[in-house]
Amino acid sequence: MQQASNQVFNLEYLLHELKHFLPAQAPLKDFIHHNTLHAFQDKPFHQALQQASTIFGYTAYLSLREYRNLYENDRISKPVFNQVIKAKKGKENVVRWKERLLNENYATDHSPRIGILRYRWNKAYDFDIDSMVHPLLFRILCSYLDQGIAIWQFPGAAEGFLTAVRMVEEKSYTSFFHSDRARKLFLNEATTIQELLLLLVGTDSSLYEHYLFDQQFAHQGWSGMVSSIELQPVNLLHTRKIGLADLIFFELCLEVDALDTHHSKKWQPLDQLIGYKPIPLFTPTIFKELDEVYMLWQEIFEWSYYDQVLAGIRQKTKPIPNTEKKSFQVVFCIDDRSCSLRRYMEQLDSSCETFGTPGFFNVAFYYQPAEAQYYTKVCPAPLTPKHLIKETNGTAQVSKDAHFSKHSHSFYTGWIISQTLGFWSALKLFMNIFRPAMSAATASSFKHMNVDSTLAVLHEHETENGLQLGFTHAEMANRVEGLLKSIGMVDEFAALVYMVGHGASSSNNPHYAAYDCGACSGRAGSVNARVIAAMANNNKVRKLLSQNGIDIPDSTIFIGALHDTTIDKMVFYDLQELSSTQKAAHLENETMMLRALDLNAKERSRRFELVNSKTTPHKVHLQVMKRAVSLFEPRPELNHATNALCIVGRRALSKGLFLDRRSFLNSYDYRIDPEGKYLLQILNAAAPVCGGINLEYYFSRVDNQKLGAGSKLPHNVMGLFGVANGIDGDLRPGLPAQMVEIHDPVRLLLIVEQDPVVVKKVIETVPATYEWFKNEWVNLVVIDPKTLNCFRFEQGLFKPYHPLMNQLPTTHSIEPLIESDQENFPVYLIND
Repeated sequence: MQQASNQVFNLEYLLHELKHFLPAQAPLKDFIHHNTLHAFQDKPFHQALQQASTIFGYTAYLSLREYRNLYENDRISKPVFNQVIKAKKGKENVVRWKERLLNENYATDHSPRIGILRYRWNKAYDFDIDSMVHPLLFRILCSYLDQGIAIWQFPGAAEGFLTAVRMVEEKSYTSFFHSDRARKLFLNEATTIQELLLLLVGTDSSLYEHYLFDQQFAHQGWSGMVSSIELQPVNLLHTRKIGLADLIFFELCLEVDALDTHHSKKWQPLDQLIGYKPIPLFTPTIFKELDEVYMLWQEIFEWSYYDQVLAGIRQKTKPIPNTEKKSFQVVFCIDDRSCSLRRYMEQLDSSCETFGTPGFFNVAFYYQPAEAQYYTKVCPAPLTPKHLIKETNGTAQVSKDAHFSKHSHSFYTGWIISQTLGFWSALKLFMNIFRPAMSAATASSFKHMNVDSTLAVLHEHETENGLQLGFTHAEMANRVEGLLKSIGMVDEFAALVYMVGHGASSSNNPHYAAYDCGACSGRAGSVNARVIAAMANNNKVRKLLSQNGIDIPDSTIFIGALHDTTIDKMVFYDLQELSSTQKAAHLENETMMLRALDLNAKERSRRFELVNSKTTPHKVHLQVMKRAVSLFEPRPELNHATNALCIVGRRALSKGLFLDRRSFLNSYDYRIDPEGKYLLQILNAAAPVCGGINLEYYFSRVDNQKLGAGSKLPHNVMGLFGVANGIDGDLRPGLPAQMVEIHDPVRLLLIVEQDPVVVKKVIETVPATYEWFKNEWVNLVVIDPKTLNCFRFEQGLFKPYHPLMNQLPTTHSIEPLIESDQENFPVYLIND
């Protein structure tokens, strides 16, 4: 075999780079939102988007036509339009750039750098190598990684991917290969990736990096999944030993086989065919005039909305402190879907007080449901818990349907089932069109934990698999104190304090984990809510809290609860712990909450084509509940669609504003935290979590085919870990069209109520957090709590920002407003 002409090729470095740029989406059960273009996050936002577009062919903005339509329809503010151009291009250039943005014709088509080298196989031999390799490759990968769909486990799966495939190849009567040479290369464990590249690409090893990037990005979904599993094997319940190098080696062997088979070994390596070298993938890119135009339009679009929000904060007339006695208090997740429910509770009971915090409630642990084999992580994905909470005394049985059986896949029993239970199944399917209802196929947030079960929260010197069972009193006090101080809830406790986690229910929805709580690793927050309530109710914990200045009255009790955001239903835990007086007060609160849930369902329903939003809230709620569990509904809810804001401050900062369910709301009181200790914890979570959600929606919206998952309708679930179109398609990372079609792709505006000097010191403390703001992947504005003056963070400094909108529209009632339109509303002032 020939030797490579130079030794510049470094496989370990290349694998590292590939993992960095490939999609980082975990298996479906751990669907965690993240910045889709995380590999470019070390660069300023617009520069990163231009590079990603040039190299990988991603669409990173709306089209010029869409921006211009937004301008014509007054979705883009004319004053903001002029102000942004003036700030970016100078006063003297406003007219010229305005003409370019509104009327200039640009050629927007371009060929990305990725894929150019391997395309030479097509040009030289009129031969689509991917169509010959991918179907077999994907089926073998899916069989090996399978998490429960297949009847038989892949032979030798525990030994590793290449070992297992070699075992099947050696012991089978048939072969994966048609070429003897390719088969021998694969079975010879001494064969290296570099030897295979020498065969395929030739002696010019400077082309190897480009070739392997082309190869792996031809199926970035599968490659990204393999990379994710290699980095985090625990992401699979049935662990598999596989690495990106294994995938590359096997695919190279299949490519040799395809070329040998179709060209009888009469083919040449690519370096003999290309004539000229393609531009190296990561050669610096050039910012062109069209890129400037896109950048300006995006800034204008974003600040047209931001300006309304900041104007609203300055113009609203709600009093800052609410000094009357609290009827009850509720701590929700910061999730934007809780924004409207908090508003309705405050509307129906002006004496209640609501808060927002990440939905794991500052308690990180693994959870094991009763009778379950595996531990479930219920905290942010980057955390590695050291504690385990186990459920006992659970009485609920898992619902089953006889026709959901693995035996339906076999020849004989499959035929019998189809001729018997199959008719009943078809009838049920038909009836579900007219009478949707929960079934064994429904993913319900209420199944995560039984309402009557017991949780072992207190540590009693037991461990399991290296995890501490439960928490000590000191650990409990530490977590409760951290939570209460971070949200500013340190005194004036109401008699009833609700800790409300959230989850979602849906049928026939492989993306169900994306609808649950991101702070709980894509699972319902019910366990965390119940655990933090139990901790706060513990007498020894309260004594420890009292020593640190938090005195919780004996008359106060914390109640764990779960809000299902899809069907707008709430369930409460451990109500048997309430006194008769507390039960009576709770029943009164629950009645009010049911009304709030009706109103919330009606507000959500305005986005649903087949729901009549103009009937009574209760009737609309019943329609929404049926819709949520329909097997034929690709939009059980719209999840985080339209998210655009994260407000970190007291509730008074946003109370009195109608934000149209577009804001994450994280409670924070600057008066309790003058040095920014708790603000640092909040921003360390808010930037990657809320920013990650926002950017995944952004990129899935602007390029749903490459950065999103396309339409849900043709999706097949592959091995219970991913989705693909058909049986031979690439895995689809990102979000499907039905989750993002109404989303306005704007970056998150994070608004913090605090002194700008404190905020600057805080964000510079952790480089990974600072990167989000420095490179403007998240826009940051600080509100001075004493003056309500706004300060925008740009180019490393806080600069005064004066909202351009002088007067916001006002409304006395939300209900007529939401009956009037399906589109995003501007910010309204609510006058009670």
